[in-house]
Amino acid sequence: MEVIKYPKAEKWATILKRPDQNNALVEKSVKEILADVKSNGDKALKKYTRALDGVQLDKIKLDNDIINRSEGEVGLSLKNAIDKAAENIEKFHSRQLPEDIEVAVQPGMVCKQKSIPIEKVGIYIPGGTAPLFSSVLMMAIPAKIAGCKQVSLFTPPGKSGKIDPAILYAASISGVDDVYLAGGAQAIAAMAYGTETVPKMDKILGPGNQYVTLAKQLVNASGVAIDMPAGPSEVMVIADKLASPDFIAADLLSQAEHGSDSQVFLLTTDESLPQKVNESLTDYLKSISRKNIAEEALLNSKIIVLSSEDEVMKMSNMYAPEHLIISTQNPQELAEKVVNAGSVFLGGYTPESLGDYASGTNHVLPTNGSARAYSGLNVDSFLKKITFQNATKMGLENIGNSVMAMAEAEGLDAHKLAVEIRMDK
Repeated sequence: MEVIKYPKAEKWATILKRPDQNNALVEKSVKEILADVKSNGDKALKKYTRALDGVQLDKIKLDNDIINRSEGEVGLSLKNAIDKAAENIEKFHSRQLPEDIEVAVQPGMVCKQKSIPIEKVGIYIPGGTAPLFSSVLMMAIPAKIAGCKQVSLFTPPGKSGKIDPAILYAASISGVDDVYLAGGAQAIAAMAYGTETVPKMDKILGPGNQYVTLAKQLVNASGVAIDMPAGPSEVMVIADKLASPDFIAADLLSQAEHGSDSQVFLLTTDESLPQKVNESLTDYLKSISRKNIAEEALLNSKIIVLSSEDEVMKMSNMYAPEHLIISTQNPQELAEKVVNAGSVFLGGYTPESLGDYASGTNHVLPTNGSARAYSGLNVDSFLKKITFQNATKMGLENIGNSVMAMAEAEGLDAHKLAVEIRMDK
């Protein structure tokens, strides 16, 4: 990885620049797919599954007995691991349920806020070389805790026309109601608009490639709710002279192997650490199966030496990383200074991999700097807040004059009238 020492603050934005995403050609294709599925429903879904996944589908919706049989097709060791992860995710997310609020703001004027689950949510699980059964747990478990009535899973079939049993097992223990054989932008279109088989979803969640991400953004612009903006995976590691170079190298590679457009950073105040980490990276790259992908990602990545911990934290908050690892003598102290990050991992024995799978926190996180304004996925992602107000005659009398004065000042006569006629009577 490139090493940069003591850069001036005015250079930070350039140094932290994320890889450019050229969406022009992708956007044209995605718009065509969205329009096709919106107009032609199941027929279009099957067409794209045949063309893009190489599978001729008889049915888009998976039979429940296939889901139920998945338990017997998953090895005991993996099944136990999935069960433990599900248990931890359920424990942590169960504590996130908000309490309803009721406040008497004035005598005779009561305001309430109530959390209501979103009825129908669609969760997207990408296809590809790795079955992301962990993402099923991360989305379906909080959805069920929130009380969503229908949780539907969408994922492309493999070349055999089937879905990996581990994905189906995760779906079965997480409370997924329906599974649909659909991937890519066409799956997002089906969720957004509905088809003969697929019901229209109220919210769409889940990671995906450029096509899926752009499709989510486009349907969101037309009024369909999505979880958050998404981009390539990223990690920033903050380390001092006592941190293990081997640990750091492994953490950097764990994100670099996601994709060639991933980005990883190491920030440190120790001048000797960059060389040690680069040596460890060279050694570990030889042993990972996605070596070529990780090497490409490392071309977008940097090790930066800064003069103080204050500078380190300022740069970290400026970047707003999806994952932030603080591997220093004082991780708790530095954690108090974190303002922008998706999820934070404290100390030398907390690799980011724990959060990806089984610590209990969620791994669906804001990327591409959106951690400045967005949270990672949580139970709130599956809830909407509705407010209620109830005024008695006394309550109206207490605030009526204030409301009329404000309405008159804004030139909204009917607003004033609605209060005035009640007070007159």
